[in-house]
Amino acid sequence: MTILTLLTDFGTEDEYVGVMKGIILSIAPDVRLVDLSHQVPPQDIRRAAFLLMNAVPYFPPDTVHLAVVDPGVGTERRPVAVRTPAGTFVGPDNGLFSWVLERVPEWTAVEIREPAYQLPLASSTFQGRDIFAPVAAHLAAGVPLEKLGPRVEDPVWLPPPRLEISDFAAEGEVLYADRFGNLVTSIGYLVRSEDTLALKSAFGSQAVLLVFPAGDAGVVVGNVQLRGIRRTYGEAAVGELLALVGSSGFLEIAVRQGSAAAALGAVPGTPVTLVFRRNRG
Repeated sequence: MTILTLLTDFGTEDEYVGVMKGIILSIAPDVRLVDLSHQVPPQDIRRAAFLLMNAVPYFPPDTVHLAVVDPGVGTERRPVAVRTPAGTFVGPDNGLFSWVLERVPEWTAVEIREPAYQLPLASSTFQGRDIFAPVAAHLAAGVPLEKLGPRVEDPVWLPPPRLEISDFAAEGEVLYADRFGNLVTSIGYLVRSEDTLALKSAFGSQAVLLVFPAGDAGVVVGNVQLRGIRRTYGEAAVGELLALVGSSGFLEIAVRQGSAAAALGAVPGTPVTLVFRRNRG
């Protein structure tokens, strides 16, 4: 029984997500549907790419991932399907899958052209319903990727988020604020071993870039400086700002039982600097 995940910026107030599920279940009634999120900010491809990148490792490799965040809907941007050892992906060719593809050893992409696997009379404004949902369902039902259309060798690629490493600092940016107001940054992966942190590249090679003591590190966001990288929210007092490693391995700025986004006025793109005592790696 194949798993099919859905990731969109459609929200849940309208019928869009429900209609896509109806199409999928009409074609592949035994598929197991999992909602990753439908609250991606409208047209925010980078946010969707980051969420997808973090979610994929927790699913079986035969999962079909349907992702529709598509500011170019109805234009000449290509609809694509991509097969990888980590899963199969269906959606617009706008960079949405590029951060997943950076982490896999190989991939095969095709442009979706074959009308037999789409709804007839596709609209130019709801291709999630008319193209992507039926194609994802057919793939989950066992249709070979190659039947969908010709190979794509040059999918659109998003540049990675800012992460610049020097001898004593890592400079990144705020990627987004989650629903708790925690600021997720581009500085990662961070792997803790006792009181030491190792910084690995989250994009491309997973080599260790540097190793440093967690307690001696400093984090600068705007005009605010924080000392040390904590293990848990509970290590800070209620209302206190703190830095810690989030569940996805990226540096986060939080306020215990509060909102770091509100406290700091930070938005996506706000610079964040991790300063460490010395480079030992």
